[in-house]
Amino acid sequence: MLLSEVKRLASRGEGLSLEFKKKAAHPEKIIREIIAFANTSGGTLLLGVDDDGTVSGQKFIQDEVYVLEKAIEEEIRPKIEFSREIIEITEKKGIAIFEIPQSPNRPHFLYEEGKRKSYVRVEDRSIQASKEVWEVIKKSRQPRDVVFTYREKEETLMKAIEEHGKITVKEYSRIARIPKFLASRTLVRLTLASVLELHPQESEDFFTLKGED
Repeated sequence: MLLSEVKRLASRGEGLSLEFKKKAAHPEKIIREIIAFANTSGGTLLLGVDDDGTVSGQKFIQDEVYVLEKAIEEEIRPKIEFSREIIEITEKKGIAIFEIPQSPNRPHFLYEEGKRKSYVRVEDRSIQASKEVWEVIKKSRQPRDVVFTYREKEETLMKAIEEHGKITVKEYSRIARIPKFLASRTLVRLTLASVLELHPQESEDFFTLKGED
């Protein structure tokens, strides 16, 4: 990629498939972005670019790349595929371009404080994924027909969504008077059947009817 192409790309600003990082001083934060790209629809990470899109470069870019690639190799499971390119701006400064495709092995995880965490991309942010998101990502890798029967709990669900426009796992569990694990399983199954749509959120995910906001 040419420097002019990088500047043109950066001028678009961060979004669903584009993230800027000035340096890799805290690689664990950048790893979250990489996991989110791989778990969602892929993306490009520009290292050596300011938050406002200024392609200023970073000193000792080779060292920055080494730190980040080491963290990717050691901390992400399962291992992730990516490509990277370095462009020298001056004798001392450069930028690195990391291309992360949507992974066939998603979801990917980072182990933090003894806990397994995963991330997805929502607009220009990377947020922690819920267990429902994990299940939908994992099972949607190999799409297959999902068979289910509308019973009382499904009818209760549809009435609640029609009335309020959306629903969370906790709300469905309370309204249908069923355990949270069963509410979660039902919502995931209907999402995989393209009846519902899952909307990941930083606080609490919600579900809507497919094709409706």
